[in-house]
Amino acid sequence: MDLAVHAGEFVALLGPSGCGKTTLLRMMAGLVTPSAGRVATREDARVAMVFQAPTLMPWSRVAGNVRLPLDLAHATREDADRAVRESLALVGLPDAGERYPRELSGGMQMRVAIARALAMSPAVLLMDEPFAALDEFTRYRLDDDLAELWRARALTVVFVTHSIQEAVYLATRVVVMSPCPGRVVADLAIDGPHPRTREHRGSAQFAGWCSRISGVISPP
Repeated sequence: MDLAVHAGEFVALLGPSGCGKTTLLRMMAGLVTPSAGRVATREDARVAMVFQAPTLMPWSRVAGNVRLPLDLAHATREDADRAVRESLALVGLPDAGERYPRELSGGMQMRVAIARALAMSPAVLLMDEPFAALDEFTRYRLDDDLAELWRARALTVVFVTHSIQEAVYLATRVVVMSPCPGRVVADLAIDGPHPRTREHRGSAQFAGWCSRISGVISPP
């Protein structure tokens, strides 16, 4: 595997189950050590990861869940309170701080997980199929919200998905991996307007990219 991700990019990783997408993301996050080679990030680049499930603490209120990484980093109470408020506002949940995870929908729980990652002001956001379990309506809405966060916060995003349409809608680059052992078989720069609109999903340009990537994944 040889892959470079540049500052400000939104890179989508596509590939079949078991090809190593999640393992690659975990290596980028420093959660897995590569058996050979190395993973290098810019020294001043703070990295945060959002997992497939929200992984919220059910006994803690939303604000406490978002605050967790700040507490672990020994942030001051004032700084932590401000970061929690700002992060929840960014994901559209400014008034949810006193609620428990069980009181939230699946989409809202995932918003809290994203807020928790944003609370540390990361430069790089790693996301492992965060919307896969959600209904299509919620998924579309969160795709739009994520795209807006990426632009507003000048984030670098690496996003694992099994959806070709989601990858083309969100990403500036789509990296396609082969079955195990995972290798990069295509690295495509996705042109198109930013911000992308719902109407863009119905455009010939969007359909063309989806068809091209589908051909890479399942050649005739």
